Amino acid sequence: MTPARPTLHPSRRTVLRGLAAGMAAAALPGWAGTARSAAGSISVAVVPQFPAAETHRQWSPLLERLGRDTGLAFKLKLQASIPKFEIELLAGLHDIVFMNPYHLLMALGPQAYLPLVRNANPLTGILVVRRESPARQVQDLHGQRLAFPAPNAFGASLWMRALLSEHEHLAFETLYAQTHSNVYRHVIRGEAAAGGGVNTTFAQEREEVRADLRVIYETPGAASHPLCAHPRVPASVRVALTDALLALAKDADGRLLLEPVFPALPVRADLARDYRPLEKFKLGKYLVPPSP
Repeated sequence: MTPARPTLHPSRRTVLRGLAAGMAAAALPGWAGTARSAAGSISVAVVPQFPAAETHRQWSPLLERLGRDTGLAFKLKLQASIPKFEIELLAGLHDIVFMNPYHLLMALGPQAYLPLVRNANPLTGILVVRRESPARQVQDLHGQRLAFPAPNAFGASLWMRALLSEHEHLAFETLYAQTHSNVYRHVIRGEAAAGGGVNTTFAQEREEVRADLRVIYETPGAASHPLCAHPRVPASVRVALTDALLALAKDADGRLLLEPVFPALPVRADLARDYRPLEKFKLGKYLVPPSP
């Protein structure tokens, strides 16, 4: 059984920065470097909360519309897992990245991504059980197996595990299922007593999946996933992309394209206001350096 509070290296942040520095050293510098394709398109990476096919379905039509509206060419880059995504994030391999809130803080030292927009509604981590589960409060899960997408998934795992350990004094076995969708299905199949997700991914699941699950625990709200630009991306491109995203909210077709990614519509994101406050939770000891 894996304890709720893993024994970690004294400084996870140091380990993560060292990993990022080593990988970034191998990357070509500059706006025309490794993050750009030979055709000059702007690479866009998305944290894999869903299977790759679902991420492609959600993002490709939106990026096509943004390309038409801005005159820019966007290329969606998919990663097989959240740890793989984190490796590429810390190495600065992509120009535009949709990441979880704590990913932004993780990458500040190595890459200093700039948040552009986020969903208007707050992000809430949730812990779900099967609808018929006898568990009625989180303490009923003591000593049981809990599923999470990946160690550093923010609301669904990182913050959730910290709260369960520090505030609820819960001991549990951890199972990492790679995506939010997998977590929900692990719980439904009885492979875990409960699983961590977030309000937005749960709301996007099929009705029959939601009907088989029940929320037993929630984190406080936090600013949601930001769409960020690497500092190498010119300011003119950052402005054009931000303005185009905000403009889509003003027409019906645009709102349909935004809904899978920004359900409550996008608003401007700010590092100091929205994400720096997360540092007070001192989640560093729960970070796990990503590995392929």
